[in-house]
Amino acid sequence: MKFTWFNLMPWPYLPDDFRETNHSVWVDIDSRLFDPVKSHEVYNTYLDLLEYASTVGFDAIGVNEHHQNGYGIMPSPNLIAAALARRTKDVGLVVLGNSIALYNPPVRVAEEFAMLDCISGGRLIAGFPVGTSMDTNFCYGQIPALTREKYQEAHDLIIKAWTDPDVFAWNGRYTKLRHVNIWPRPIQKPHPPIHIPGGGSVETYDFCIDNTYSYSYLSFSGYLRAKALMDGYWKRVAERGAPDNSPYRAGFAQTICVADTDEEAERLYSEHVSYFYNRCLHVYPGFADAPGYRTIKTIQSGALSQYAPPKGYANITWKELIEGGHVIAGSPETVRQRMEDLIKTLHVGNIFCLMHVGNMPKEKCMYSTKLFAEKVLPKLRNMFPDYADDERFWCHPIKQVKPGSLPSEREILTVTTAG
Repeated sequence: MKFTWFNLMPWPYLPDDFRETNHSVWVDIDSRLFDPVKSHEVYNTYLDLLEYASTVGFDAIGVNEHHQNGYGIMPSPNLIAAALARRTKDVGLVVLGNSIALYNPPVRVAEEFAMLDCISGGRLIAGFPVGTSMDTNFCYGQIPALTREKYQEAHDLIIKAWTDPDVFAWNGRYTKLRHVNIWPRPIQKPHPPIHIPGGGSVETYDFCIDNTYSYSYLSFSGYLRAKALMDGYWKRVAERGAPDNSPYRAGFAQTICVADTDEEAERLYSEHVSYFYNRCLHVYPGFADAPGYRTIKTIQSGALSQYAPPKGYANITWKELIEGGHVIAGSPETVRQRMEDLIKTLHVGNIFCLMHVGNMPKEKCMYSTKLFAEKVLPKLRNMFPDYADDERFWCHPIKQVKPGSLPSEREILTVTTAG
């Protein structure tokens, strides 16, 4: 099993009446709710938590990209990953990822991801999301019906830029370049491993199978509701005649809260979980699915009916979230049992652990993270012993990763004296 400590970086200061007084947390959120001075502490707290997670046993730390929202204040995950690359040593850096249809030209992603791979010593795990309708169509103005075609072209250009050592011309429909010759180039060959975040579009199944990418289902509707969609993915893997059904072909994002007892978990975390589900997920439905964003095939599949509970997330209770599998919370033993059920039910080898929730303070998050790392994670490590050697979907760092450091006074004096 591979466990990534994943941080959305939500804005923790949305008012109590946010849902009642604001149209949406995404796209047209009131910019006056953002306080740049407070954000200094918020961003650095989130960086502290990511760095802390890198020290307690997680395989990777993860970040992602969103725009014009209070759900995740990380429009450039590459900036965050660059900061983390200098401050960490032996964990993967999952950038899940860059919404490649938004970049003009897309070789910008090829260059920046290559930089991250070089700075980190080959620890990058790259993500290429299509992007939510909110980000892609409403915030960045992409035509919904053309988004996936533009995404495919951007993907092909990035992969060729990474793998072709010669200068080449690119004459695409959306990008035309006379000279493509990126510097720097990634350490990992032929390129960093790629995970594709999915949120209900079944075409992504074939894309992952064709390219041997890991399909990562990112959902807040819980693992019980995700079963139908993931069953569809594994059915497609079999239909396409893939050589194996390795669990590392898939991943799942899960909100997790750990305490000494089930009762303590509710007491410590319920207010922060409520903040996230009732404020950070308050998205105007008209922004969530621009006409043309979802393909006909996906709509016909019925997969979207599994995406959220029928009544939505307004005023959803702790009990409903726990029983529905939206949130896995409780004592280490309770969390272990539910995580085992998730892993077996969905047949997933990559877990993106959402340990920070809503407006959870640093100390509570560290407490939950430490308990999970020490008392839960080790018991889940060997869920799939038959696939223990499958490293196709994970990073391959160089042997001696050297995070940045300054020479000591003794070293400086030695050089000065020798000179």
